[in-house]
Amino acid sequence: MKFYSSAGTLVISFIGMQSQEVKIKPNVKVVLHSDSEQLDEVMVVAYGTAKKSSFTGSASNIDSKKLELRPITNVSKGLEGQTTGLLTTSGSGQPGEASKIIIRGYGSINASQDPLYVVDGIPFDGDLSSINPSDIESMTVLKDASAGALYGARGANGVVMITTKQGKEGKTKVSWRSTVGWSSRALKEYDMVDQKDFIQLTYEGLRNDYVFNGGYDWQTASMAAIQDLGPTLGGNKNAELYNPFKNYTWDTIIDPTTGKVREDAVSAWNEPWMDAVQKKNAFRHEHQLSINGGTEKTKYMFSLGYLDEDGILVGTGFQRYNARANVSSQVNDWFKAGLNTSLSTSQQNFSDYDGPSNSNVWYSAQFMAPIYPMYVKDADGNNLLDSNGNPQLDYGEGGRPQYSDYNPLGGLLDDKADIKNDVAGVRTFLAFGSDKEDAGWAQGLKLTLNFGADYRNQSRKMYMNMHHGNQAKAGGLLYKYNTRTLSYTFNQLLTWNRSFGLHNVDVMAGHEFYSYEYSYLEAAKSNLVDGILELRPGTTLQSADSYTNQYRVESWLGRINYNFDEKYYLSASLRSDGSSRFHKDHRWGTFWSIGGNWRVSKEAFMSEVEWVDNLSVKLSYGQQGNDNILNSDGTVNYYAWQSLYPFDLPNGTNVGAIISSLENRDITWEKSGNLNVGIEASLFNNRLRINAEYYNKKTTDMLLSYPMATSTGFSGYNANVGDMRNSGFEFEVSGTLIQHNDFKWDLTFMGSTVKNEVLSLTKESPEIISGIYSIKEGMPINTFYMVKSAGVDPATGAELFWTYDKDENGNITKEYVTSNYNKANTTKYYLGSRIPDLYGSVGTNLSWKGIDLSVLTTYSIGGKIFDGLYEASMNIMYPGNTWNEHALRRWQNPGDITDVPRIEIGGTNRTDRFLINASYFAIKNITLGYNLPQNWIRKAGLGSVRIFASCDNLALFSHLNGIDPQYSFDGSTDYSYAPNKTYSFGLEVNF
Repeated sequence: MKFYSSAGTLVISFIGMQSQEVKIKPNVKVVLHSDSEQLDEVMVVAYGTAKKSSFTGSASNIDSKKLELRPITNVSKGLEGQTTGLLTTSGSGQPGEASKIIIRGYGSINASQDPLYVVDGIPFDGDLSSINPSDIESMTVLKDASAGALYGARGANGVVMITTKQGKEGKTKVSWRSTVGWSSRALKEYDMVDQKDFIQLTYEGLRNDYVFNGGYDWQTASMAAIQDLGPTLGGNKNAELYNPFKNYTWDTIIDPTTGKVREDAVSAWNEPWMDAVQKKNAFRHEHQLSINGGTEKTKYMFSLGYLDEDGILVGTGFQRYNARANVSSQVNDWFKAGLNTSLSTSQQNFSDYDGPSNSNVWYSAQFMAPIYPMYVKDADGNNLLDSNGNPQLDYGEGGRPQYSDYNPLGGLLDDKADIKNDVAGVRTFLAFGSDKEDAGWAQGLKLTLNFGADYRNQSRKMYMNMHHGNQAKAGGLLYKYNTRTLSYTFNQLLTWNRSFGLHNVDVMAGHEFYSYEYSYLEAAKSNLVDGILELRPGTTLQSADSYTNQYRVESWLGRINYNFDEKYYLSASLRSDGSSRFHKDHRWGTFWSIGGNWRVSKEAFMSEVEWVDNLSVKLSYGQQGNDNILNSDGTVNYYAWQSLYPFDLPNGTNVGAIISSLENRDITWEKSGNLNVGIEASLFNNRLRINAEYYNKKTTDMLLSYPMATSTGFSGYNANVGDMRNSGFEFEVSGTLIQHNDFKWDLTFMGSTVKNEVLSLTKESPEIISGIYSIKEGMPINTFYMVKSAGVDPATGAELFWTYDKDENGNITKEYVTSNYNKANTTKYYLGSRIPDLYGSVGTNLSWKGIDLSVLTTYSIGGKIFDGLYEASMNIMYPGNTWNEHALRRWQNPGDITDVPRIEIGGTNRTDRFLINASYFAIKNITLGYNLPQNWIRKAGLGSVRIFASCDNLALFSHLNGIDPQYSFDGSTDYSYAPNKTYSFGLEVNF
């Protein structure tokens, strides 16, 4: 401790503590507070902890304060913008849903790219939505082999380690935290045309069909199109029922002299379906009680939590109750034990429809023509009321040409879908050994037994009502699913940690066994009893099924860490995994890593460089494995090598089966070699911190379907096929720009790059084409492979396309423009991918006295997205679907110069016209907080009181209104639940 005096004041400083300046007077009481930035950060890593300055691998630590800033339901959504090298999707706006995450690129093609989640040292198989973010002490993202190789096959795609809060020695502390908030749609909606423009474009589409496909002249085609408006848009029963312009009929709404909708047409209604099915202020509230304390030997933490979140879509929401108890005890000098338990029950209400199906409101309500009302109208356009005086939902019985017997709001109210999850987890350990000198020869020798289990029981219900929709004639349909997941991990670790002068050695050897079992049971019945959502009253059995999947991994592992004088660090690890997914002759895989760290700042030649606090250079390399091959539908394949024979094809009254997959006993581990080079620096008394890394990850023997001739009856079989590389740079620069008296301003900038290249596939098939995507040697994964647009023909308004001819060797000999789409569709172009050039985040924190402000923004530069939703609103397939406002730039008359072709109904041209720049900038979170002055709250007997306000997902700036640039990793979009924007207010009281 040091003392300095100047001008009647006393400055007191201590290493690792914040300096205090006080006036010199009798009986001065000074309390020094910990300065976490001055202390060497300790991270939770694979099977232990490590100081960040000495760590040889690549890892990022995210503390609980960063997680608490965001009103998240699923912890995966708290990772975005918090570390380099991590790409996330926005995730569904459905409350409780998770985001998808990939770490340092695209690790595989057909195998899983998901990271391993580890909770309190044990791999986690529960539901991420069951974890209360308020219970988390820290999250560590392990990114390279040196950091994650000890988790073997399961850590091939990176590891996310979640450490929950533990008890702390001292007086019992009670904390209460409550937040309330209101959510609305975070994405802007697509800019769609209004009622008049919709009728205008529909008329032009009908007219153009007569002109360019029927051979009519313009005047005759115009009159024919006018006569078609009623049958096309009004339906057959009462053509004028769905005409919103009651001062004109369908055959008079278009002025034949101008070919335009009459300017004085007045609409009787305007009821956007999206407004009816979405809430603008969906309520959310969350409450957390925690108790923390303990003695020198026994420490404890208990917590209770409750969350109730309404979705922005009518009828959707998420409710969770959770409890956690963490207890540890140092029984004596050589024995320590601990137990962490968690319980959670939740219910998620959702809409069980996706993709371009009529029942999916994100499709039908978003792109339905604006002329169709939500409620039944009379001949004058007024609502028809029921006997209770309420408006009646319009299901299209009046002859609506689209979505007959369907109403989006009615579907949300009448159909039911929910998931109930009961999740339990336990983590327990027994540790024998001591670090004290009186242990003699056994000093530093420890045996630790760790056991962890996760249990999840899920009940899912899907009900399709008996009044409207495709199950009305069947009397309704009810599905019930029940799944049960039980997994456990048991490991035994022997460690030895000793120091000999300047030499420090840490050795670990261990054995681990992992078991996973998943059971599935479902049944469905139709012809139900109204109001009873149980299977028993149903008269007609539609389906019944059950099965069980099992998976086992046995592992032997070891690690050695050595450092000399805390200056030179070396670590090496080895793990051998045996997986039940492979044949016994190829079951085992051995994976390893080696890494070094040189603390340059500890060298003698750096002793005079006072402005350098720490400077480290890191180098590591290792190999990891992956056995997590996926089926074509994205589900896990637990029986990769075997021939499977589903017994679900009865042969009359006999059992029937058919072979569905071919055996390959030689299939084995997918492997990835990881190189990491990095530099870490802390400068100017820790005011500036820099971290930069280069990584190169090569995946070999990828788990893929080896192609076969379809004449064999199979498209392929599971095999080790091909190689792929991911490489890139990551950097993080953070600094304290201002630190003066009570004011402090920190700024952090993160950036990452990733370059992906498919190195090899097979000799028979060096390219895999699926829809608009190509996986080809020498190119990035999921490269867009599409027809290339060449603009619009000014004479006819037809879209033009680039095409080419090839010689007998496959070389392009001539490139030219054509209007023949079929020709162009056979000569596609490689047009980039979703992979960004640079992505990352910018965050800042300001504090003054008791006020603090935090801002987090994220960005992505480069890459492309094929927006299928935008395409569907520019290439209308069916009358009754509506157009994007960009269609108003369409070609109308010979000589027009534009980038939008003439209007057609039933258009199918899929070109790069709908590839959108994927760059975006997002304001993810702004939080303003205030800690009440201590002299206020002491009078109330409280420890501290904090009030705060937060806005999450505040704004997104992209190249197209409506697009979600973070929807997927391959650059696709879908008709899915929009992300939420949430305003919340909170109170935290520590007693």
